[in-house]
Amino acid sequence: MRYVFAVLALLMLLFVVVQYNDPDGPMWMALYGVPAIWAGIAWLRPHLLAGRMPLMLLGASLVAGFVLVVVLWPPADQWWRTEVWWESEASREGMGLMLATAVLLAVLSWSLSVRLKASGTRH
Repeated sequence: MRYVFAVLALLMLLFVVVQYNDPDGPMWMALYGVPAIWAGIAWLRPHLLAGRMPLMLLGASLVAGFVLVVVLWPPADQWWRTEVWWESEASREGMGLMLATAVLLAVLSWSLSVRLKASGTRH
């Protein structure tokens, strides 16, 4: 699973890098950087996700991601079609937020499953 998080962390970092010339790039760098950091932690230092505080912060990040997806939902009709991606920056941004939120959800679900397995093996 750590290899999956390696790919996800690097993908999110790539999203951060391609924002360099966007007028609102710093905001999007932060929005993509948060999942990159969490996926990076799951990849390189998964034991850091075992504590209560990291779990709460990860949960808060996920809630924020869901709120942003709802608020910035792509306004274009059929936003999932590739023709729309070329025409609508809002659709690309909305899909990017969906992907970032999916990465956060993957990290949280994985960390919860690891915690459950660890607590089940203790006697």
